[in-house]
Amino acid sequence: MTALAVARATLLRVLRDRTALFFMVLLPVAIIVVIGVTVSGFDQFRIGLVPPPRPGPVAGELTADLQDSPGLRTRTYDTAADATTALRRAELDAVVLVPSGLDADVRAGRSVTVRVLVEPSGSAGHGAVSSVSAVVAEHAARLQAARFAGDVTGGAFDDNLTLARGAEQAAAPIAVRSQTVNGQSDFLPLGYSYSTPTMLVLFVFINALAGGATIVQTRRTGVYARALAAPVSARTLVFGETVAYLLLALLQSVLIIGIGALAFDVAWGDPLAAGALVAVWALVGTGAGVLAGALFRTPEQVHAIGPAVGIGLGMLGGCMWPLALVPDWLRSAGHAVPHAWAVDAWTTLLSRGGDLPAILPDLAVLTAFAAGLVTLASLALRHRLTTSTGA
Repeated sequence: MTALAVARATLLRVLRDRTALFFMVLLPVAIIVVIGVTVSGFDQFRIGLVPPPRPGPVAGELTADLQDSPGLRTRTYDTAADATTALRRAELDAVVLVPSGLDADVRAGRSVTVRVLVEPSGSAGHGAVSSVSAVVAEHAARLQAARFAGDVTGGAFDDNLTLARGAEQAAAPIAVRSQTVNGQSDFLPLGYSYSTPTMLVLFVFINALAGGATIVQTRRTGVYARALAAPVSARTLVFGETVAYLLLALLQSVLIIGIGALAFDVAWGDPLAAGALVAVWALVGTGAGVLAGALFRTPEQVHAIGPAVGIGLGMLGGCMWPLALVPDWLRSAGHAVPHAWAVDAWTTLLSRGGDLPAILPDLAVLTAFAAGLVTLASLALRHRLTTSTGA
């Protein structure tokens, strides 16, 4: 029996465990979805739209423009009373009332006022009004162009409006693009680009800790004792288990990265840097998992204590919230655990466009954590096997 045979046996045992597969694949994806949905949309204003009961073409076009605006997240209401109730409950930032006589007033050349309701105490109300006003102004410019064409050349208003739309699409507008030079954002991008990397850090570590129960169970059933009775050294068993846990951590990392990229459109940054970060973090999880398997006496202890420790370290290390939001003393305490350095590295890759040299300081610290944990775990498991007859 070689170390690879030991690793293969451990991998097959874990992959046949449906409970382990649930915690390895389904639970991380479910939490990624929940957190991703929760933190997404903070760069948009929540707008309630109340279109007229029988909207004409002009009112329908204004409604569509508001719905298509990237800075607005709209929801349509049948009545102004329903929208106002939602506004008072802080479910909306503003309510837009599209006038019922909009089409008739525009064709008659009369001025039209689009009412926007906000809560006086709402912090986002004025920003929402500005975003809505920009969309309405763009729509009004199209109507004014159609009216001007009618005054100069004649023709029906609808025909002139069609020409104005065509001219707007054919023209090359001036685009305003903002770019942050040497950006130093301390936050991961919102949405799934926030939840996916943080849950990768959290669950690779937690599952590795919980997976230590497999080593404990193998010890208790006497498998190690029988293996040691054959010409198999304790060093071979330890190396085989370490390889197995490393492969499991890498497999889970690749699954989360693939699901994040394909299902949630997460951009993982520089491939070389991301690959190095995943590999080093897998080593950190491997050391923690093997160490748990060496120290605990029963699988129940691992299942009871391991996830709690993993969640606590994840909270302290910034997997649940950005450490940039906490006091300095708590941020310093958070960097006493490896999770904070992993989240910092992902922030550099995803929010600052960093590459491998940019995350080398974080990788160096994580490598030190990994080396310490793997060394300590190997010594502890070997001591357990050689002094307790494999138990």
